[in-house]
Amino acid sequence: MSDNVRNFLGIQPKIDGSCYIDSLSVVIGDVQLAKNVSVWPFAVIRADVNHIHIGKCSNVQDHCMLHVSHKTATNPQGSPLIIGEEVTIGHHVTLHGCNIGNRVLIGINSVVLDDVTIEDDVMIGAGSLVPPRKTLKSGYLYLGNPVQQIRPLTEKELAFLSYSARHYVKVMQQHQQTLKT
Repeated sequence: MSDNVRNFLGIQPKIDGSCYIDSLSVVIGDVQLAKNVSVWPFAVIRADVNHIHIGKCSNVQDHCMLHVSHKTATNPQGSPLIIGEEVTIGHHVTLHGCNIGNRVLIGINSVVLDDVTIEDDVMIGAGSLVPPRKTLKSGYLYLGNPVQQIRPLTEKELAFLSYSARHYVKVMQQHQQTLKT
């Protein structure tokens, strides 16, 4: 285990061998990264009081902060962070104890708070704030502080959600090749 991938209280991150974790990022505790997940410089994924699961072909871009809320008497499960497949998490995004579906793009510098549910096929514009316990319905563009549903996604935008994830897998593989040479 490298210095930037750390256990916490004996719980070791579970990381698929295909993943790319930049040496300037940190992954701590009860974290599971599926196939082809990429974690870019200065991202922090800290699962010290609950768990974080990230689905295949998702990417956590530079300066992201991913964290969770602990279990309490009033919230026995706490607020884990569950991220689906083919999710693009833009630069400087903060995700805290929320549930994100598949094929979601979260724009640069957005904040998504506890117990939010983001359904599949959603795009969140840059600089948005998604307040606690809000549900973002599938197939829409959301934007603002607090976030508002703006309009249905176009066919081109829906296709871009998977394209973005595939593109980051390609870039990740190029970085992995560079490290081998």
